[in-house]
Amino acid sequence: MLRKMKFNKYITTGFASLILLTSCNKYLDQSPDMRTKIDDIDKVAQLVGSAYPSYNYIAMAETVSDNVTDKGFGNGDLDEPYTRYYFWEDVEDNGNNTPTQYWNGVYEGIAAANQALEAIEENDFGPEVNPYKGEALIARAYGHFMLALFFAQPYNIGGDNSTPGIPYVEAPEKIALATYSRETVKDTYEKIRRDLEEGLPLLAGGQWKVPKYHFTPAAANAFAARFYLFTGEYDKAIAASNAVFPNGDYSGKIRPITTTIQGYSLDQQLIEMTKANKDYNLLLRETYSVVQRTMPFQRYGYGQRIYNEMFNGDTFLGTKLHSRGISYNSGRDYTIYMFNEYFYYSNVQAGIGYPYIMQPLFTSDEALINRAEAYVHKGDFGKALADVNQFLSVRVMNFNISTHGLTIDKAVQSYGISDPKAALIEAILRIKQRAFMSEGIRWMDLIRHKRTVKHIVLDAKDTETEIELKPTDLRRVFQIPSEASLAGVEQNPR
Repeated sequence: MLRKMKFNKYITTGFASLILLTSCNKYLDQSPDMRTKIDDIDKVAQLVGSAYPSYNYIAMAETVSDNVTDKGFGNGDLDEPYTRYYFWEDVEDNGNNTPTQYWNGVYEGIAAANQALEAIEENDFGPEVNPYKGEALIARAYGHFMLALFFAQPYNIGGDNSTPGIPYVEAPEKIALATYSRETVKDTYEKIRRDLEEGLPLLAGGQWKVPKYHFTPAAANAFAARFYLFTGEYDKAIAASNAVFPNGDYSGKIRPITTTIQGYSLDQQLIEMTKANKDYNLLLRETYSVVQRTMPFQRYGYGQRIYNEMFNGDTFLGTKLHSRGISYNSGRDYTIYMFNEYFYYSNVQAGIGYPYIMQPLFTSDEALINRAEAYVHKGDFGKALADVNQFLSVRVMNFNISTHGLTIDKAVQSYGISDPKAALIEAILRIKQRAFMSEGIRWMDLIRHKRTVKHIVLDAKDTETEIELKPTDLRRVFQIPSEASLAGVEQNPR
């Protein structure tokens, strides 16, 4: 078994200096005199390349979800913010893996997108700049969507959306500390849709040095498919998923977990899973993070109990999904082995710098299974099952469609749900939970489907208590960072 990676020499001094170059304060501030004059298309392209979050949401989304468990008294680390996440408590700190860090990082990306859009508006660059304008608009939409997902009430399909959204920032700051209104969830989602739908057609013909680091048409459509599931626009979700690959054909384009990847060594797998030359990776971003080295070893984390439930038991009648994860410490600590930690040394002799991982923000796997769900919502069960079984073909060992394929009858029997639509949705959500362990997707589904989250708590005698986070619980919405109140942003109720 691999040993737990040590935390000692890794210091974030170098990265802190980098952040100071891009932000005057930690919340949305960028004084005008720090901005480079953006007067040609190459500069626009470079600026848009930084319009993405520099931090990730993995620790947040995974540890508040039902992808984790209590490993027992004295088993594992009790590091923050993981412990607070497990008990759905607010995290005040602004360090690595915290909501404040993610909030700030997303708004830094949005600020870059807005500066690029302003430069495009002020200069006559011609149609050659259109793909970068489209990328900036979609990056801005994505940033606000992810903030709304964590920091605002979920979009209520066909219902009231008058609860507070998040500040939708549409222009570069001209003063040191601007003030912002949260508007409503309805306003936030309307602006996300506007930017997304304006930006998508502009991407046509775009050229990027490393396309997988940008919102190409494929990545942007994968984002659109996710967004339209949240808003209940299922025809649009299907159309967007179809546009990811020519003719909507995902053959040979999704992660070959039980075939090619199964043949890799673990070291190879760690590298290959987040490579930019893989069809299944649609958008990759470099994010500062210690999540790979810390999350597996927490007391409240992905342990044997969850592993057995996810991969040693049936996902539906007669079918188990496969995981190529690994365990540490005699099977106590588990991890899905896909995030390779890189380390940038700001001072090699002193051994200081900052760690980061390549995070897949969008994959073809998600786009395909999202299309399947959209088909179910539309009542097209045949097409939904075709997509699900294509997905399963590389997720189930020695897959045979007669033995392992999903059918309506299997879904109904597996969960005791008589309504075919509800049974198929349940099957898809369970498949997604297993297929995207450690990637944060489960929390998105729990929010979108308004599911109760259950955690167990073990005392020193292993007596088990269950705690719940119900759909109406205010703690499901992450608290707005307290420092944002300086810009007039109201916090979420508790």
